[in-house]
Amino acid sequence: MTPRALFTKKHKELVKEGEKSMKQTANSCTVVGALIVTMMFAAAFTAPGGNNGDIGLPIFLNEKVFKIFIFSDAISLFSSTTSVMTFLEILTSRYAEDDFLKSLPRKMILGLFTLFISIVSMMIAFSSALFIMLDGKPSIVIPVILLSSIPITSFIRMQFPFLVDIFISTYRAGIFNRNVEPWP
Repeated sequence: MTPRALFTKKHKELVKEGEKSMKQTANSCTVVGALIVTMMFAAAFTAPGGNNGDIGLPIFLNEKVFKIFIFSDAISLFSSTTSVMTFLEILTSRYAEDDFLKSLPRKMILGLFTLFISIVSMMIAFSSALFIMLDGKPSIVIPVILLSSIPITSFIRMQFPFLVDIFISTYRAGIFNRNVEPWP
């Protein structure tokens, strides 16, 4: 038996466990991403403050905070859509042994990174919409904006170490491609 064939034979269970773990993570993140896509799509068409009945444009169209709302809503929509598509790609992957070296970790990194971006930009959109609706009243807006950082912080606290571990294991030098001094 070649070393590769022996490794494959001895680690069949590891591949099955890796597939199960990747599918569970991708499935959970797909649900979160799909919810964000739905909310951000709806938010894009229900502008804070409503629309001008005569011309149909948003009332606060020329306000700086409204532009922040639209920009962050669009970023959240596009990044969560990218995240969902990436996680669906993981779910439909073939899960061959070689896929665990680069392909699947890269997809997981992209999916988690775009999901992080979508959550942060979603909370920025929420905060700017709130700022518009409450006319910038700091006694209400500031505590609510601070509270809106709790979901961001908790999600990043839970998933960021996982993202870092995947990144390090995928992109650092492996044991077979290190520059090692030959024996004398």
